[in-house]
Amino acid sequence: MQKRSLRDLRVSAVGLGCMGMSAFYGSTDQQEAIATVRRGLELGVNFLDTAQMYGPLTNESLVGEAIRGHREEYVIATKFNYRMDDAVPGDISTVGPQDGSAEHVRSSVHGSLERLGTDHIDLYYQHRVDPNVPIEETVGALAELVAEGKVRCIGLSEASAETIRRAHAVHPVTAVQSEYSLWSRDVEAEVLPACRELGIGFVPYSPLGRGFLAGRFASLDELDANDWRRENPRFQDANLKANLRLAEKVKEIAAEKEVTPAQLAIAWVLAQGEDLVPIPGTKRRTYLEQNAAATAIALSEDDLARIDAELPEASGQRYDEAGMRSVNR
Repeated sequence: MQKRSLRDLRVSAVGLGCMGMSAFYGSTDQQEAIATVRRGLELGVNFLDTAQMYGPLTNESLVGEAIRGHREEYVIATKFNYRMDDAVPGDISTVGPQDGSAEHVRSSVHGSLERLGTDHIDLYYQHRVDPNVPIEETVGALAELVAEGKVRCIGLSEASAETIRRAHAVHPVTAVQSEYSLWSRDVEAEVLPACRELGIGFVPYSPLGRGFLAGRFASLDELDANDWRRENPRFQDANLKANLRLAEKVKEIAAEKEVTPAQLAIAWVLAQGEDLVPIPGTKRRTYLEQNAAATAIALSEDDLARIDAELPEASGQRYDEAGMRSVNR
């Protein structure tokens, strides 16, 4: 497995998004999920991404169990944002409002450390920027956690270029995480250039378009009844029909190169720069193995030019209206 640098962190070139192991994407299998995390280490995939929100709370506990006895071999990233005072593990309806206050930053980290079974977090993100709290206050509190040794590095998720610059002026930001893939390229306008200007690493989540670019489903009927994607705008009616053409083009190019559509999608993200570390999510060892193999795929300039020229734009917003108000702020 190749390695890449996110500023101060050296991690596997492809990480593992753990969210779907516990929430949002239908049925789960904890034992298979744990086996997947451990198989990742055998393959050299040591960069794990979780969050308090995933479950809620249950995903951090799952990751903690999976890494037990091998903590120092992994680089663990987790996220805080929403109040968890009354949260019931596994019940998303019990999660409280977002809170970027210094008090909440300091109190949140203790729960994550306990659930993960560790004395430090390698990369601690603010999951979403709180518009009611100055980013300087939030990052100031994160800087205190770094000084105390509870956090090694800090990050932001779905932040705007302006917010990234303000945050970085308070304390160096190691990584920014945002959605980025063959069908979500809005960060190319301002966010990615800002990260590169400041020397901040970039972590693309959902590089497989929430599984859609991998060709794993073509109809909502193929998803579990409790799968969040059933409500996502890009999977609705006319948008779905239009986006199937995009997925078919990915499949066509992948077949010509004798790789899977998922591998092509990940290879494209990797080709966008050495400062990017995608974190495709999966809850099964089979898909993890395929995703990890994408690091061996080299796309030529002609390949990249063809993809840019032939792939249609995605149809529909990547979140509903409420979700879109929470990103790029």
